[in-house]
Amino acid sequence: MPLPSAHASPAPSPRRVTILYDAFGTRPGLTRDWGFAALVEYGGKRILFDTGNNPEIFERNVRALGVDLRRLDFVVISHRHGDHTSGLSYVLRMNPRVTVYAPKEGFGVFGAALPSTFYRREPALPDSMRYFGGAPPDELTFGTPWPQANVRWIDTLTELTPDIAVVSTVSTTPGTLELRELSLAIRTGEGLVLLVGCSHPGIETILRATRPLSDHVHVVFGGLHLVTTGDSAVARIAGELHDSWRLDQIAPGHCTGEPAFAALQRLFGDRYVYAGLGVTKEIP
Repeated sequence: MPLPSAHASPAPSPRRVTILYDAFGTRPGLTRDWGFAALVEYGGKRILFDTGNNPEIFERNVRALGVDLRRLDFVVISHRHGDHTSGLSYVLRMNPRVTVYAPKEGFGVFGAALPSTFYRREPALPDSMRYFGGAPPDELTFGTPWPQANVRWIDTLTELTPDIAVVSTVSTTPGTLELRELSLAIRTGEGLVLLVGCSHPGIETILRATRPLSDHVHVVFGGLHLVTTGDSAVARIAGELHDSWRLDQIAPGHCTGEPAFAALQRLFGDRYVYAGLGVTKEIP
């Protein structure tokens, strides 16, 4: 067998999304559970987006799919809910110093820091009744379940590489009011590849926030949070994604909901991408 030429071109790096955690799918050897995680490979980078609901299940799925978490370039956590964060403990066992991008929130689960001037003071009180005896530090730092993690807080649109950005949005929906959510946007020749965790701020809010990156979104992967939404609202949102936003493809998962899966599949037809647990989808 001839030896490869010393000047042979290296194999192109993968461009794909693999679903590591979700509650639907047919691939043998994987465990379905409520939650979301995906591995993104693009431009020579390996990015973990969310970490699922249960660290043991996450570990089993990762191992079954042959994913080496020691080779991650960074992790993006969409929001603080446990079905997106619980596998982080396993990630950090495998890759303790990996950079984790997480939403910046006051008193947030990923830690926080605030100037001590955030609280009102009453100098007339005796020192025994005053916080820190009346002499607080300039800044107060707040704890996290992952105190050793290399967390970087994000609260604005942030480009991590020329082709990869984190999009920050805030929910105005009752029940998740003021919850900050990060989405991952990848700039390709056919438009943005967008990964969303739960879309608590609303998928259209997230899409609007991507406009500084590109005027077109090629495909959306992840949860659209329509799991309890009525049929008329599901139909309206599906129609907006198809007709107004003109997505080339839709690859819904997680909290999108079964009625929304059906509605989106009817509307998008062969441009509907099945993205169940264990699926790997090539991207442009």
